[in-house]
Amino acid sequence: MGKFKAIAVIYGSDSSEWEVACRSGEFVASRLDSAAYDVYQIFARFGVWELVAYRKRNSMRVTFPEGARPQIDKSDFSVSVLGEKIKFDFAYIVQHGAPGENGLLQGYLQMLDVPFSSCDSYASTIAFDKYACKAYLRSSDQVRFAPDALIRRGQDVDAFCAKVNAKLKYPVFVKPTQGGSSFGVTMVKTPEELKAAVEFGFTECASVMVEQGVTGRELTCAAYFDGKQIKALPLIEIVSHNEYFDYDAKYNGNSDEICPAPVSEQERELVQNTTCQLYADLGCKGVVRMDYILAGEGLYFLEVNTIPGMTSASLVPKMVRTAGIDITDFLTMIIESN
Repeated sequence: MGKFKAIAVIYGSDSSEWEVACRSGEFVASRLDSAAYDVYQIFARFGVWELVAYRKRNSMRVTFPEGARPQIDKSDFSVSVLGEKIKFDFAYIVQHGAPGENGLLQGYLQMLDVPFSSCDSYASTIAFDKYACKAYLRSSDQVRFAPDALIRRGQDVDAFCAKVNAKLKYPVFVKPTQGGSSFGVTMVKTPEELKAAVEFGFTECASVMVEQGVTGRELTCAAYFDGKQIKALPLIEIVSHNEYFDYDAKYNGNSDEICPAPVSEQERELVQNTTCQLYADLGCKGVVRMDYILAGEGLYFLEVNTIPGMTSASLVPKMVRTAGIDITDFLTMIIESN
């Protein structure tokens, strides 16, 4: 028996990534140790938290139809099922985007003193904002950062575009500072395309970052804490069939995800050591994935994913399989290392 009994797997989200989060959450719930935990699947979106299904230890899974799903009592993070009140003693967060990735859900759980699988609210808040995260990590001497510029909704877009044209070289990437799965991201090759791309970025977030493109190999690596030390999983090289690793490349099979990445031993050590160091610098917890561009002049940091995709086809499960670790054992370790 482990430290915890009733595990709440929270998925869905208030963001454009909510459907991806559902697939991740369902995968995690299906792979948790059925002999060790009672597993409760919670769909949470726009303030409505409801129990989709549950599976008690060594028992069959029970599902609830829409319209008849028990509601979660947020005052104490519990649910009543068939007259029995269950208080969850651990939360496995699989919400991509707000509120599960930006620190809000973590803050709620911290106030209730409920342990959870991801970084705490402070680290989650910093890591979720791409511009803030780069600013926080910029002093690191292990990794490079591409030149960038930031604009917030309400500022003069024309003046900002003129500033970008003077400061950065094309192509550039226009990104909402918060969010993932490449929603709102545009690769811009000419100054004439920049303003429309910035306005498009504002459809996802109130602040937009323009980042100078870097030519190189796209690599990703995940780190985790095993209860004793921070460890890195095998690298993946992403080769997009599109111009960059956009939503279509990520979710519609238009990319090759090579694991382990065909890099030199020195390059592998650089990426893995950097990932472990940035994990420590940010104060991360659970499994966290970091994305990079390996260029001729060095390793460039792209972003941190504190709630990485967890479907069977996602990058972190691929790394876990390549490392020779059983995914159920890996999830158990994430839970029990709290």
